[in-house]
Amino acid sequence: MRKPPAIVDLHTDTFLEDWEDYSPEELLQESIDFMRSNLDAAIYWEMNEIKFIHGKGKGMLKKMVFEELQEYKAHGSIERYYTSYQNEDIVVVVIGI
Repeated sequence: MRKPPAIVDLHTDTFLEDWEDYSPEELLQESIDFMRSNLDAAIYWEMNEIKFIHGKGKGMLKKMVFEELQEYKAHGSIERYYTSYQNEDIVVVVIGI
């Protein structure tokens, strides 16, 4: 498992070459899957924190990201998460290991 970067952009055009071939629902799911894989890697590598860029848009990605992080927190995988003070388009995840 590769160590993830400290800041991960969840916009599909940054990690999928053929993103235009996906439906909006598929793009959302790809972004969540990408977030999960990076968050799981950050936990594995015992990183203190990781940041995810979800952007503004209609807020669907942000909503799904926060729902997913709520599950991670409920299971004790992360300590907390919050909207970045510098940029509301970014969520900071404190792993707390």
